Formats: sequence, C-alpha cells, structure tokens
Amino acid sequence: MRGLRRPLGIAATAAFVVLAAAACASASPGGSPPPTSPRAVTPVPPEGEVAATGTVLDTGGVTQLCLGAVAESFPPQCSGIPLEGWAWGGLEGAESSGDVTWGAYAVRGTYDGETFTSVQPPILLALYDPIRPEDPTGGKPGKGDEATLAAIQDELPEKLGDAYLASYPQDGRLWVDVVWDDGSRQAAVDAEYGADTVVIRSAITETGG
Repeated sequence: MRGLRRPLGIAATAAFVVLAAAACASASPGGSPPPTSPRAVTPVPPEGEVAATGTVLDTGGVTQLCLGAVAESFPPQCSGIPLEGWAWGGLEGAESSGDVTWGAYAVRGTYDGETFTSVQPPILLALYDPIRPEDPTGGKPGKGDEATLAAIQDELPEKLGDAYLASYPQDGRLWVDVVWDDGSRQAAVDAEYGADTVVIRSAITETGG
C-alpha cells in the first residue's frame, strides 16, 4: 500500500450546512454524553433523492461506495458505505483485478442512514461537472488559532466515528467532511467548540428530486 489519496470531486459536491450554535445541554445521569455532543448525534436520513461522488468498490459481489480516502494499492482498498442497486454492465471507467472491480463515479439514489441505493445511471467522475456549492463563510476568515484547530482535529475522528471522512484547517476554521449531515452534526460541533470554528460538509447531498 503506497499511501492514501482523497477521492475526486467530494469537495466540489459537498453540501455546506452552517447553523447557529445550539444551547449546551447538561449530561444525563451516569455520565452519558449530552444530546448536543457530536458523539451522541444521529442525523435523520434524507427523505428524497440524494447524490454523492466517490469510488465504487466491488469485492466478490459485495459493493460499497467509498466517500473518503482510498488506498493507492492495486486493487485499491477503502472503507465505504453499502451500495445497492449497482450494475457494472455498460459502464465506462471500470477496472478489475481478480474478484475486485472498481471505478470513480457520481451516483444518485436514496440513503437510509446506512445504505446508499443507486436509482439513476451513474456518471463517470471524470466527466462530472457539479454545481459549485455556496461558501457558508462568505469568504471571510475565521478566528480559530492553529493549536486549537489541531486539537479539535485530533479528537473529532473518535467523536464522529464512522461518519468521519477527512478534515483540514484553513483560514481560521476546521473543515470536516462527513458521510451525511442534516444539520445536527453542525449544531453539535457549534455547541461544543463554538460557532464558526468547525464547518461540517456532507458528502451525501440532497438533490431536491
């Protein structure tokens, strides 16, 4: 395994959701996390059609959609979400090695909080031209210092669990990619770290269809 690379197109298609800071709730008896803790949040799945970009990896008939980093091995390796309704027949851009088939695509379908179900013909990612999402910061720099953002970056993978994809500090904020957010993860990090410190970006976005 030679390293990791970020999947193409995620940053271009990620949905930006920035909410006002939620009021901090007190911890419940027994030391369990408060409702606003990032660890306790379970976003409500989207009701309509959604879109995402990433690597589709099929290993022996078990197919997953990888929205995060992909190992630059041959064949590639990644950890994604289950993908249903997928068929390779007639698709361009697919590669195979042994019982592994993969390719990078923009997909549209439904997401129930665990499984993405493809309901539209996928688009080869190299040919996909997404609409650039609106910048939630308005292009203004944040006020987070490097040490604070680095500390938050170190602890968020554990707090977000499998929802966490990647993060990086930029212009005084920590930008965090997650599988899906309905706004509740953003509210949770606002409550824990302060508003305008962390920007949550959802890799799965609603299409309005």
